[in-house]
Amino acid sequence: MILNPEDFQIVELGDPRLRAIAKPVELTQLSSALEQAAVMQHWMEHRGGVGIAAPQIGVPLQLMIIASRPNNRYPNAPHMAPLLMINPEPVSFSDNEVTLWEGCLSVPGIRGKVTRPESVCVRFVDRAGVTQEQVLTGFPARIFLHEYDHLIGKTFVDRVASVQDLTTDKVYFEQIANA
Repeated sequence: MILNPEDFQIVELGDPRLRAIAKPVELTQLSSALEQAAVMQHWMEHRGGVGIAAPQIGVPLQLMIIASRPNNRYPNAPHMAPLLMINPEPVSFSDNEVTLWEGCLSVPGIRGKVTRPESVCVRFVDRAGVTQEQVLTGFPARIFLHEYDHLIGKTFVDRVASVQDLTTDKVYFEQIANA
């Protein structure tokens, strides 16, 4: 059965499904996971995201897509092909950390300053069911860490050092993004 993206919606902050710990994907259910991933990609692209995790569409599975590309929400993002990660886990982190503004499809209209490692080595299963290991650096690393937070019941709001590190998208684009 092909899943209809319209049967799903983006789960927003306050919904308890965003706080649940996602369960590993059974590799015997890989075709089902790929259908879920197609729904995720639809919503990510429809809403202008650069990444999405399954809990964001109410599916408590360890699935994420990272897809850095320039768009209205992230005009300076580098371009990369969408990468589906099944049962992803960080293996190691760089010592260097970077603080940047983040937004989220599940926290519409808000941005927050978040400090994260500049790079991360990640182990995951790809769409063919093969275990991969990859080092992500810069913005793609940030996307991975942001989406991984969704798999462990967190959002970027949990990562800001102070509520003063939050702003609306309107203020961000009027004052901060062009500064």
